[in-house]
Amino acid sequence: MAWEKATTLDRLTRDGRTVAKIGNRQIALFETGRGILACNNRCPHEGYPLKEGSLDGACVLTCNWHNWKFDLKTGANLTGGDGLRTYPTKIEDGAVWVEIVEAPAAERQAKALANLREAFDDESYDRIARELARFAKAGGDPVDAVARAIEWSHDKLEYGTTHAYPAAAGWLRLHDESNDPELRLICVLEAVGYMAWDAANEETYAFPEGKAAWDETAFLAAMEAEDEPGAIARVRGALSSGLGFADLEHALSTVALRHYADFGHSLIYVVHTGRLIRRLGRPVELPLLLALVRSLVASSREDLIPEFRAYAPALAAFPAWGANGGADPSAFRTRPVKDTLAAVIEAAGKCGPEALYPALLEAAATDMLLFDTGWDTRTDTSIGQNVGWLDFTHGLTFANAVRQQCAKYPELWPAGLLQMACFTGRNSGFTLPVADGDWRVKDRDAFYADCIERIADHGEDRYILAAHYLKTFLAVREEVAAGLPQEAEAAVLASLNRFLNAPLKRKHVRRTAHQALDFVALED
Repeated sequence: MAWEKATTLDRLTRDGRTVAKIGNRQIALFETGRGILACNNRCPHEGYPLKEGSLDGACVLTCNWHNWKFDLKTGANLTGGDGLRTYPTKIEDGAVWVEIVEAPAAERQAKALANLREAFDDESYDRIARELARFAKAGGDPVDAVARAIEWSHDKLEYGTTHAYPAAAGWLRLHDESNDPELRLICVLEAVGYMAWDAANEETYAFPEGKAAWDETAFLAAMEAEDEPGAIARVRGALSSGLGFADLEHALSTVALRHYADFGHSLIYVVHTGRLIRRLGRPVELPLLLALVRSLVASSREDLIPEFRAYAPALAAFPAWGANGGADPSAFRTRPVKDTLAAVIEAAGKCGPEALYPALLEAAATDMLLFDTGWDTRTDTSIGQNVGWLDFTHGLTFANAVRQQCAKYPELWPAGLLQMACFTGRNSGFTLPVADGDWRVKDRDAFYADCIERIADHGEDRYILAAHYLKTFLAVREEVAAGLPQEAEAAVLASLNRFLNAPLKRKHVRRTAHQALDFVALED
C-alpha cells in the first residue's frame, strides 16, 4: 500500500479530528498547529481509541484510559512502553491522504526485538507478550527471543542458573508439540517472562575471563574446591577448542552427583541446560554453561549436614549389583534417612538399577500422594519442619534427571539412587497413612491434555510455582513413557493429579513471625 485517501479536508477542519478506516486499520487524524498528524487509533497499550484522547499544543497525545502519552509527531512513548505507529500525511484535491507503507520484515523484526529488550528490562509481562506477537507477525520465530533472553539474563543471576532456565526448556517442549498459536505464545512468554523476573533490578555479576585447556580431572578438582575461576577457565577452553555441552556432560553430571546437593537442583539443571542448548544451538552454549557452573559451585552440599551425613558412608559401602532380584517400594518408605539408605544398599546386593530405580520412584510418588498438607499450613513449627509440596515434587523431578543421566553414565547409579533415598527418608515423617481422596488416573491421555491446559493457564502470580507444575508434569510424563511397572505408573500419575489439584499456600505470614520470635529469643 502507499497513499490512501483518508477523509476530506473540510470534514477534518470542521471536527478537528476523525478516524479513517483503511483496510483493517483504524487511523486517527488530528488537525494541529504543526499540521495534520495521523496515528494508529488503537493505543498500543490496550487498544483504546486515541481519537478520544487529549491533545495539547505541543502535540502530546494522551490516552485517557491509562494516561499513556505520545509525541504525535514521532510516535515516541513519553511515559515508557510501546511506541505509537504514526503515518505521513498530505493534502491533495481537497482531501487528506495517508501514506501506508509496511517496513521490510527484517526491519520490523529488529524493531520488535529492540522493544522486547525494553520490556524485558522493565519486567513488563503484558508488553513482552505484545512484542513477541509483533515479532511473530513480522515473520520472526518467537523462540529466537528465548535465546536473546538467556543472553540478557545469564550474568544477572548472582548464583548462576535459576528455575527460569529449566522452566524455559519445559515451555519449549510444549511449544514444539503444539500448533495452537495461543499456547505457543504462552510458552515463549512464560519462558522470557521468568528470565526477566529473575534479572530485574539485578547488577551484572561478571564471569571470570581466564581460559585453560579442557581437562576433566582438573575441572572436577576445581569444582570440588569451589574454584569458580578455575572451573570456568576450563569450560571456556573447551568451547574455544570446538568442544560442546555433549563433551562436558559427563563431568557436569559427575559434579552434580558428587554430593547430595542443593535439593536435587544441580542434576536437574544439568539435564535442562543440555536440552536448551540442543534446542537453541551454539549461541546459548557459553552463557548457559557459565550460569550452570556458577550454580554448581554455589550449591549447598547437604550431605554434610547431620540429617544426611550417612550418605557418604553409604556410597562408600555400595555393593556390587545383584542379579535377577526385585525391590519392594515399601522398604524405602516411612524410615529415617539412615535406614532408607541402608535399605537401598541391601536391595542393590540383590538386584540391578533397572529394578531398584522404579521401586524408589514409586516410593517417592507414594510419599507425594500421601503428603500431609497440614504441615504446609501449620504456623507453630520449627524451621526444620518447613515442609511443602515442593519437597515432594522434587523427589520426582530429581528421579527423572537421575534416570536420564545414570542411563548415560552407569557408574553414577549408586550416587543417584542413594540420593533418591535421601528424598524419601527426608519426607517420611510428613505423610498420611492413607490418601485424602481417590486420585487415580483412569484415562491417561485425557489427563495429560487436561494437565497441559491447566498449566498453560495456571493463574499463578509467582513464576516458580508454574515452573514446578510444568516440570513435575513433564517428568511424570517422561517416566511413564520410558516404561514403569503398573503400580509405579499408577502412583506417579496419582501423585501428579493430587499436586495439580491442591491449593498451595503462597506466603507463610504467621509461621514466619513465630519462627523469627523463637529464633531471636535464643540469640545472645
